[in-house]
Amino acid sequence: MDAGKLSHMKKHLILCSSVLLLAQLSHAQLGSKGIPNPLIDYPTFLKIAQRVEPIRESRRVTEPRFLEMMSEPGIVLLDARSAEKYRMRHITGALNLSLPDFTAAELRKIIPSKSTKVLIYCNNNFVGSPIAFASKSAGASLNISTYVTLHTYGYTNVYELGPLLDVKTSKLPFEGTEIAPPQASINLNCSTVVDVPSEIGTVPIPRKRIY
Repeated sequence: MDAGKLSHMKKHLILCSSVLLLAQLSHAQLGSKGIPNPLIDYPTFLKIAQRVEPIRESRRVTEPRFLEMMSEPGIVLLDARSAEKYRMRHITGALNLSLPDFTAAELRKIIPSKSTKVLIYCNNNFVGSPIAFASKSAGASLNISTYVTLHTYGYTNVYELGPLLDVKTSKLPFEGTEIAPPQASINLNCSTVVDVPSEIGTVPIPRKRIY
């Protein structure tokens, strides 16, 4: 084999090896980093969740404390459930913005500033209302996602209702379509006595009072 052909074969072999090496590197990068998407950043989510964990735990409050904080001026009481569940039952005074609808623009509409004190609660805070407050898996609790997401958008003054409460005995006020309005009671047995003159004198005659 002459020198020219040998040199050509060497060049071809080097080229094939380079292509194979690049393919292997690309495959390794794809396997380690996944499909690239600049709008999805899981490592940052994990970093924020870990940083927020001790802060959140220190700001989970009792029912009495939550009630007190609700009356503070400038407070935003946020319900991040769906609009449908919110309409059925929610804590009186709560504003609704469903977690999937969280964006910087939408949050600005209901929370005046990043330093505003925000109170949150979720499905897993209540029993006794299985449709409006349908329980989620503990690890998928809406409070956790809401807390981390608010911090991600820069809202760091957030407090969370801590305990699990029964809506029938909770001191928190509720409103919504599943709560029947109070019905007025009508007393049909109530009567009054009217004095009617007769030949033998005044005779008391009962008369129904109509309401």
